Amino acid sequence: MKKVVKFGGSSLASASQFQKVGDIIHADEDRRYVVPSAPGKRNSKDTKVTDMLYATYAYAEAGNDFTKALAQIEARYQEIIDGLGLNLSLKKEFAAITENFKKKAGSDYAASRGEYLNGIIMADYLGYEFINPAEVIFFDEEGNFMADKTNEVLGARLENVERAVIPGFFGAKEDGTIKTFSRGGSDITGSIVARAIKADIYENWTDVSGCLIADPRIIKNPKTISTITYRELRELSYMGASVLHEDAIFPVRRAGIPINIKNTNAPKDAGTWIVESTCQKPPYIITGIAGKKNFCAINIEKAMMNSEIGFGRKVLQVFEENGISFEHMPSGIDTMTIIVHQSEFEEKEQQVLAGIHKLAEPDSIEMEADLALIAVVGRGMRQAKGTAGRIFAALAHSNINIKMIDQGSSELNIIIGVKESDFETAIQEIYTIFVDTVD
Repeated sequence: MKKVVKFGGSSLASASQFQKVGDIIHADEDRRYVVPSAPGKRNSKDTKVTDMLYATYAYAEAGNDFTKALAQIEARYQEIIDGLGLNLSLKKEFAAITENFKKKAGSDYAASRGEYLNGIIMADYLGYEFINPAEVIFFDEEGNFMADKTNEVLGARLENVERAVIPGFFGAKEDGTIKTFSRGGSDITGSIVARAIKADIYENWTDVSGCLIADPRIIKNPKTISTITYRELRELSYMGASVLHEDAIFPVRRAGIPINIKNTNAPKDAGTWIVESTCQKPPYIITGIAGKKNFCAINIEKAMMNSEIGFGRKVLQVFEENGISFEHMPSGIDTMTIIVHQSEFEEKEQQVLAGIHKLAEPDSIEMEADLALIAVVGRGMRQAKGTAGRIFAALAHSNINIKMIDQGSSELNIIIGVKESDFETAIQEIYTIFVDTVD
């Protein structure tokens, strides 16, 4: 078997964490390709190395002395090297970073150095070959990931490499300029590597024992999800569940490679399996609950809207022309509601309203701000009757008014809109009705 193992920042924050990771890798000879993140927080008051790099580069970009700040980052890595007893020096790498910061190489370059340096340490510690992502992971000139070229080049590069370390989070444009994925992008790198080598399993190691049914900051000790499909996870990730980067699903989904979310600090825990499909019956009707705040609703009303051809297109054209994407669009016979991110909409709200009046000539437009969206996701909902009714009953129990409800034809998820002030209580009530009452 071939396994790709990705380790998050908390798993590699110190020498002792590195040793745990080393033990995990050596415990299974199939763990042959390692994707490390940059060092995370060693404690709650600590700072992630990536954040330190961003801040240090900001000094450099402003023309200020950044050498002391960079020296602090170098000390973090030296502490790991010394703790592991390695005969390794990063002096040349930090000299190159210094020169590139002076040349204003860009914030993507700066941020990428966290993973790059940790990859060098990891390769030395394990005795694996080091692969520079800038040579095998490609972006076009607009910064779009080039999946097919990357898969071809990376697959060829690793074809005869038995064991390797490939740092996460970044690659390069065709001119050599460093380009990063969005934050948490090491998950994507692991998925890309898994696809390129046709891995049997992609293990993603973090500081929790798998995906949880709900946010532990809202629900005390929520249950772990044992098995979840790519589609379910995609829905939950988009709505705020943060164990795995949402874009990490696509490369492995295309190749049919399962993902196993594991805990570096509890390696014997089964974790969560993310699969294309499964015949396993879920223990609960729902698989997970996730949500986000900071939405607003634009409610558009016009008599006989349903018979006016092109009305919806005209409304959406206004949002498109203003560079605003919409989240949901529930509608009635004479009404249409557009749900958008409030922060994106606020600056252009008057242009949008004027545009809708000009193109669509509605009878009235009303707006409601400070909304939260909650996604209730689960493959078990397809066979269960009355799921929406149970949600209504649970929220009514706490006097929570539902502002919007939207269910896709797949019957995989139900989206509920509530006031932000009701967000946490709503999640608690939904969790109680579908999970606590079953147990």
